Amino acid sequence: MTGKYKNVAVFGLGFIGLPLALSFSMNGKKVIGVDVSEELIRELNSGITHHLEEYKGTKIEEILKKQLRENNFEATTDAEYALEKCNNVIVTVGIPVAEGGKLHIEHLESVSRTIACNLKKGDLIVFRGTLVPGFMRDFIKPILEESRLEAGKDFYLGYASERVAEGKAFEEFENMPTLVSGINEKSIRETTGLLEVITKADIIPASSFEVVETAKVLENISRDINIAMVNEFAKFTRALGIDIFEVIKVANTHKRVNLLNPGPGVGGYCIPNAFYYLNAKGKELDIDLELSSMARKINKDTPVRVAQIALEKLTSKPEESKICILGMAMKDYSSDDRLSPAFDVIKTLQEKGVDVAVYDPAISNDYDYLVEDIIKP
Repeated sequence: MTGKYKNVAVFGLGFIGLPLALSFSMNGKKVIGVDVSEELIRELNSGITHHLEEYKGTKIEEILKKQLRENNFEATTDAEYALEKCNNVIVTVGIPVAEGGKLHIEHLESVSRTIACNLKKGDLIVFRGTLVPGFMRDFIKPILEESRLEAGKDFYLGYASERVAEGKAFEEFENMPTLVSGINEKSIRETTGLLEVITKADIIPASSFEVVETAKVLENISRDINIAMVNEFAKFTRALGIDIFEVIKVANTHKRVNLLNPGPGVGGYCIPNAFYYLNAKGKELDIDLELSSMARKINKDTPVRVAQIALEKLTSKPEESKICILGMAMKDYSSDDRLSPAFDVIKTLQEKGVDVAVYDPAISNDYDYLVEDIIKP
């Protein structure tokens, strides 16, 4: 590997950005991680992380401490410092979605403008996350070119979708096939070269930003639709008085059927938000995404239905009852509670007067209903 990839700046040190940054540092690169949270930066530079990732049996906190000791990784809020030191920049900053599907692009815009103000000739800028189709070309590129440098000529611009699952980030950064795109062929080659530092799997080039942006969103929405389907089936089997899990088990003996298991909804940052990314572009194109919209509604409504089932099982009045919920993270092997369906289950139960206790030792955020003792909640 050539020396041009020896310094890497990673913007955004969340559930994706931190393991991505450490993946590069474990492969001998000098990595500067950048985030706006001063508290997070203090914790990381002290060797503290609440993530539950691990790589080949070594927990992420131990990986972090080792990379700090070996001076392969440092965290900072000083974006200018990172951009001065590094010619390779990866951005993992996402697009939060507010109630009603409104996209908040302020963070993405801010980091793009910060990079533009400090952009140097020959820099490689790679965005790695989930974007609205068309954002790389129509939103990010014009902001970066406010630097008076031209993408594809003065600096390289690439996009590689993030396809990893929380809890398996290190493994999947290394072994999941990676889709890449760029403003031109040179940018694709440079992006591929950078990602080859950490990726053993195939790196698959696409013809445009829009192909990879759309593929990423569709990957997530397909999961949303499949989960919505079995959550709807679960309503039917419950009314019929049969076990949905047994139905799925026997149905899946068909060689061309692979039904998922139903659950209390869909949580996390990726799957619930994907529809709104696609829908934003769909409205621009005057396309009505009927199936995707209905799937999102089914999954959004499911936590309330789960709470109602629990209420039906009570042997006393709701205001005289206490329910303990085991698990609050949006999925197993994760400390991520973003958009967890547990929140809507809790809210619905509390609105009916139920005293709710929640046990999840993985959650570091503080909530009034979290308890430390599963025996006496």
